[in-house]
Amino acid sequence: MRILYDVTMPIHEGMMVYKNKAEKRPAFATTADFPTHGVHETKVHLDVHTGTHIDAPLHMLPGGATIDQLDVRRLVRPVRVLDLTDVQDAIHADDLVRFDPQPDDFLLLKTRNSFAEAFDFEFVYVAEDAARLLAERRVAGVGVDGLGIERGQPGHPTHKTLFQAGVVIVEGVWLREVPAGSYWMIALPLPLVGADASPARILLAEA
Repeated sequence: MRILYDVTMPIHEGMMVYKNKAEKRPAFATTADFPTHGVHETKVHLDVHTGTHIDAPLHMLPGGATIDQLDVRRLVRPVRVLDLTDVQDAIHADDLVRFDPQPDDFLLLKTRNSFAEAFDFEFVYVAEDAARLLAERRVAGVGVDGLGIERGQPGHPTHKTLFQAGVVIVEGVWLREVPAGSYWMIALPLPLVGADASPARILLAEA
């Protein structure tokens, strides 16, 4: 049997959220219980960028495509996990050239972020020059193990460069236990009509 990795962050009220912002924390409320209703039901208040999620172009591009317009066939496919745990700050083009990205590659970037126990305001991110390289190489998608693909870049050039090139962006992929190598990925966002992102369950199977 193939080894299967679940690289999805569990969603709970005390989970890691971007910049520890209170408004990004999920909230759960019991709306029915057994003593009163004979069943148990729960209501969830959830930011669409919570935990492991997939961004849609609308997140950064006015008039951009929404998450329900993303063809999920683009997310059930081969991927490569790249070991970038030696990078301490930003992933630059020179860090990626050694892996020789090819057209239609879907790359998951494993960094020290996967080992963080709490939100790190100095998390490893993808710099603009790296985004340009990925766009020029015509990769299909890129996933990162931080809750954001960029950090403090005015104008969000990494997101925009990738979206304008048609590159799928996945954030919050938990790669701590996943060795570098080739895998088969199943990454399914919810079809939230008109939304700019969606949480996703992401599984990796050995290729």
